[in-house]
Amino acid sequence: MKKIIVFDMDDTLYDEYDFVKSGFRAVSEFLEEEFHVKKNEVYDWMWNRLQQQGRGAIFDDVLKEYGFYKKKLAQKCVSIYRLHKPNIQLPQNTINTLENLRSFPLYLVTDGHKLVQYNKVLALKLENYMEKCYITYRYGRKHSKPSPYCFQLIAKREKVEPENIVYIGDNPSKDFVGIKNLGFRTIRIMTGQHAHKQLTSEYEAELQIQNITELPIALKKIWPEVEV
Repeated sequence: MKKIIVFDMDDTLYDEYDFVKSGFRAVSEFLEEEFHVKKNEVYDWMWNRLQQQGRGAIFDDVLKEYGFYKKKLAQKCVSIYRLHKPNIQLPQNTINTLENLRSFPLYLVTDGHKLVQYNKVLALKLENYMEKCYITYRYGRKHSKPSPYCFQLIAKREKVEPENIVYIGDNPSKDFVGIKNLGFRTIRIMTGQHAHKQLTSEYEAELQIQNITELPIALKKIWPEVEV
């Protein structure tokens, strides 16, 4: 029976902070053009604020810091951030892993703003590796994780039972809890912003790996009969 490998995108295949940095640069360049502030200083201010306080109304805050705040301008910054063409790439370890798994049908299931996520897919060239990239919000937010909807679409498309599909994700809050009880196999990669998050067993994947290079070993544990 064929086996299907499904990946999350952000903080699984690449570091999502790379996208954040790219978006901050796009906003900084806009503000430099509009108000003649130094883009590097604006970028540094936003990055430091993110490190100190986490995600929030960063664009409101930076506009207030520089004395430019208007609601419409803040909304413009959000739009630039979301819709810019991101300068992001897959790490070499991810590329090597995806290349080595080409004998399997590979899929992507990712949550988030439809255009934002699609621009990431394009920038990372994921369509070169995936049979199909499922951006859950395209099907309505009710079908975002932990909904099993897109995973069931993959099972139907490939004509396999859930136990022949494995999902690799990083966020235990939503990546595994909706699909585990249906028989889908799960692997958590301990990278990114959720690496230190600890939840009860119902939210956890059946296996954990420290980075994507360990994936072949984990696949062999889940499917001992399969050549990886």
